[in-house]
Amino acid sequence: MRELTAAQDAFRRRAEAFARDEVMPVANRLDPLREDVPDSLLARLAELGYFGIMIDEEHGGLGLGVLEYCLAAEELSRAWMSVASVIALANGALGPVAGERRDELLRRMARGEYLVAFALTEPQAGSDAANVVCAARRDGNDWIIEGRKRWCGWAKQAEAIMLFARTSEPSDPRRRHHGISMFLIEKERGTFPGGLDGHPIPKIGYHGITSWELTFTGLRLPPDALIGEEGRAFSYGMEEVTKGRVHTAARSIGAARGAFDEATAYAARRRAFDRPIGEFQAIRFALADMQTEIAAAQALNDTVARAWDRGEYAVAEASMTKLFASQMAERVTSEAMQILGGNGYTTDYPVERHWRDARLTRIFEGTSEIQRRIISDSLLGRP
Repeated sequence: MRELTAAQDAFRRRAEAFARDEVMPVANRLDPLREDVPDSLLARLAELGYFGIMIDEEHGGLGLGVLEYCLAAEELSRAWMSVASVIALANGALGPVAGERRDELLRRMARGEYLVAFALTEPQAGSDAANVVCAARRDGNDWIIEGRKRWCGWAKQAEAIMLFARTSEPSDPRRRHHGISMFLIEKERGTFPGGLDGHPIPKIGYHGITSWELTFTGLRLPPDALIGEEGRAFSYGMEEVTKGRVHTAARSIGAARGAFDEATAYAARRRAFDRPIGEFQAIRFALADMQTEIAAAQALNDTVARAWDRGEYAVAEASMTKLFASQMAERVTSEAMQILGGNGYTTDYPVERHWRDARLTRIFEGTSEIQRRIISDSLLGRP
């Protein structure tokens, strides 16, 4: 039904088999313990090339596009959404790092040896991303960082943190995004450098990736930690977030499919009133609606991913697919829990994991309300 080339479908099938045979057993074991994606699974992701899907072959990547990136993310999320999120820490996420340094880091990234956490959100700067107050000031040639960041996934385990900090105040209060700069904080995996501390944020789901609140108290960075033009980083950050919404839509679809798989199998084997519950019209119609919504979300997301691969900066379309897929995922995973009845409300079945993870997709990478704002602004202009 999906319009994929033979190569794209083969790539998807390989990801499907890997997720089913290797990711799912790890997820079923570690997610209830709230443990992170283990090093053994990271090594397999690197071996299969998932950290370099969108990195060119010259630098050791697969040289594929956003569509293939989303196909992999969808299949991985069908087993454990956190694994699909981990691959977003690579895949060329280096911003305007240039020259030989970029070449070296891309090669390390494709091998899974250089993962980059993204530190944009702050306690008072989430949906209002331009309200960044974490500050970077000059001290001679160095930079000193002071402030806090929140919701920085994989911050301690990564080899680097991409930090967005304010280096100057905007001259026009209507342009608060001016004066935000980007810094690459390089460090050893599993550590924080002096001047940076953090604590994990307790979450109801999305286990497998520890989300951190970070506190910067005089962190000193060298001059070359500044990436790109000073005070002009906000547009890059928003471009990455926008592309990330297509990836989030894929993760939403994967979570929905994982829950749908469980519900379909359960309906076939669970008996009530001397017959499988899948023979009851209420269950059959629920599954029909779930499958229809999943297929619609897949079609939309494939279309938007192809637009990005053509070089189109599809802002409103990225918001549309993120909005539709995340809303769909919450409905489908909730309905899957209903089909499982009381068993769906236990941790004996992975359906509750998909439900908890799907709920987050309506919030991160821009809430559903923010997506509606972007879409409506594209139609009517900003009020």
